[in-house]
Amino acid sequence: MLRLAMQKFSELLRNLLEKRGITDEAQADIFLSPDYKRDLHDPFLMRDMEKACVRLYEAVEASQKIVIYADYDCDGIPGAVILNDLFALINYKNYEVYIPQRNSEGYGLNLEAIKGFAKSGVKLLITVDLGITAVTEVAQAEVNGIDVIITDHHLPPEVLPRAYAILNPKTDEYPEKMLCGAGVAFKFVQGFLKKYNEYFKVKEGAEKWMLDMAGLATLSDMVPLTGENRAIACFGMKVLRKSPRPGLQKLLAKMNIDQRYLSPDDIGFMVTPRLNAASRMDNPMRAFELLATEDEVQGGVLADHLTKINDERKTIVTGIMREVNKKFEKREDTEVIVIGNPAWRVGILGLVAGKICDLHKKPVFVWGKDENECIKGSCRSDGSVSVVELMRETSESFLEFGGHELAGGFTVHTDKIHFLEEALSKNFKKVKREKADSVANHDMKLILENIHMKNWRELEKLEPFGFGNPKPVFLFENVKIDNIKKFGKNGSGEHLEIVFSDASDRYKKAKAVSFFSGIDSFKNTLREGLNVNLLATFDLSRFRGREELRLRIEDII
Repeated sequence: MLRLAMQKFSELLRNLLEKRGITDEAQADIFLSPDYKRDLHDPFLMRDMEKACVRLYEAVEASQKIVIYADYDCDGIPGAVILNDLFALINYKNYEVYIPQRNSEGYGLNLEAIKGFAKSGVKLLITVDLGITAVTEVAQAEVNGIDVIITDHHLPPEVLPRAYAILNPKTDEYPEKMLCGAGVAFKFVQGFLKKYNEYFKVKEGAEKWMLDMAGLATLSDMVPLTGENRAIACFGMKVLRKSPRPGLQKLLAKMNIDQRYLSPDDIGFMVTPRLNAASRMDNPMRAFELLATEDEVQGGVLADHLTKINDERKTIVTGIMREVNKKFEKREDTEVIVIGNPAWRVGILGLVAGKICDLHKKPVFVWGKDENECIKGSCRSDGSVSVVELMRETSESFLEFGGHELAGGFTVHTDKIHFLEEALSKNFKKVKREKADSVANHDMKLILENIHMKNWRELEKLEPFGFGNPKPVFLFENVKIDNIKKFGKNGSGEHLEIVFSDASDRYKKAKAVSFFSGIDSFKNTLREGLNVNLLATFDLSRFRGREELRLRIEDII
């Protein structure tokens, strides 16, 4: 009966929907056709939304000085832009945006900044993507006569800060628990305009133009692309493709991306790293200014600057990886890899940890020293363990730690850093999980003949892909490697292009690419004439304005 109910969809789409737990037509229609009114919940379902909106209105009416205090990554920064857009809409000028420095101030509210706000007469502080654990800092703000509205999405502690209002779906009965930080900021703006748009003479639905920022953050912050998040990401992509923001337009032009065809992959692989480069390499305000500016010249200058420092970031990461590879020549094999150097820049260690994790298929902890001489680092998991669970099990080694299952950050006692690898490896078995077999980890089997535009159009209906709605991975069994070619910027040869043919029909061929890979990057060394099982996703390239459907390699076995 279930199959019959889904007959209006193609077999390919039906199978992929069922893989996502969608087995009836009504569910499928909701998933495939997001609707703004239906899928975005009433913002006033957040417990303190009314209080937050009234307090902001009072501040605006009394011309009180307001600070938007946002995190320095690609969730907090777009969230700050959303609130900045609101103040532009209602023509309010008495506010400033404050984004802490990643290397010197670190994550979250800090007491020194709050004391500075008090001296400059700030009366209302609105956080974006942080604040839910800032009990001491919020208390200090209140002592200094500053009301705090927290907008955050992180897990709350047992004792919440005594803020004026808290907007965090994980603290109340709000239906979508997995909003990102900018998603919560968007709900605040949505609620404020729902309540006061007539008073401020703002057109109904004006907040929809801010969905580009909410969508950008939702795609960047690894929240599940289901439910309300899926709607925010879908409509966010639509607005991004026609967003009038000069800085964003200049950045896309700099990367040779046609804005009309901007994809979630472009966001993840191209846009987000450049915005994050601001806090890793320089000042996070540069990324905010790029997204918020209305000036084309400033937008162009900032796009050039972010591109330049992102290139510098790549060079530094490459240098560190060379050093890492040398260290691995004489390392003992351990369950968990801990590696570091006091000279390594703390802001880029997450990228280094990710690369080592991909290479060695183990949990990786990478450390360096920050500007205050503290040993700090980032960790990544290969899926064999939750890094937060592992750090919890080894908590005596850390001064601070936090994060998600697959990624985290930490601060370590100076005298314990050289024993950290042994301590983590010892506790690894206690929290170890079984990793999924990569051959089993695919959506469907296909043959090379199935790679055509009609099937691509079917796959497009499932977009945007990301965490919680991954790109469908297909298994192509017993295909033959016909040709291997290296390619890359300026002849670097850091990527692979492989032509596969069907072992049973050599005329059926398909082109596939694997970025930052060589012939030794897979289980067996690749060579022409080898028969393999290929795991790949569909990929539509629009390089230099020419559409080409190909495969993107996930694994070769």
